[in-house]
Amino acid sequence: MRSLTALILTCLLALPALADNPEVELKTDLGLIRVELFRDRAPATVENFLAYLDSGFYNGVIFHRVIPNFMVQTGGHTFDFQLKETREPVINESGNGLKNLRGTLAMARKSDPDSATSQFFINLKHNAHLDAQADKPGYTVFGRVIQGMDVVEKIVNEPRGLYRAFPNAPNVPIRILNARRADTTAVAGNTQGD
Repeated sequence: MRSLTALILTCLLALPALADNPEVELKTDLGLIRVELFRDRAPATVENFLAYLDSGFYNGVIFHRVIPNFMVQTGGHTFDFQLKETREPVINESGNGLKNLRGTLAMARKSDPDSATSQFFINLKHNAHLDAQADKPGYTVFGRVIQGMDVVEKIVNEPRGLYRAFPNAPNVPIRILNARRADTTAVAGNTQGD
């Protein structure tokens, strides 16, 4: 009985942290991807992502790098492969204990660990080589797909190779049509299937 009480208490104490993790919806040409952001584990990265989201920056960007059995990347290019102007880079938070597991979101960056701006990717498998190591930073995981991995798989299955400068981009651009914060109260209150 004592262990059950301890378990319940632990779960109740975890609720505020869960409540602080916002959810977002990425409406794409192929369907909806819903994501939970780990504000409690990657606060600077999540705030950076939400600043782009709230400004409308992600509306109209394409999935420009799709590599099966690895990841799909978006967050920086328009349909005609123009790179959007970004804000200052965010500090690397890859030492937060989160792994680049299937369905997680991580920040794309250059060789400088603190160079991530707007681009992010969705892992298609556990990409352990992207995780932080004791001697080197990794790629900051800041969220996970909670609905719509089937949509991510549709993106992966699109033909690629038409664009010489972007050989991993789908031949027909797949856009994020609308990126916004999700109304979690509507989802939580909806217990019936629509």
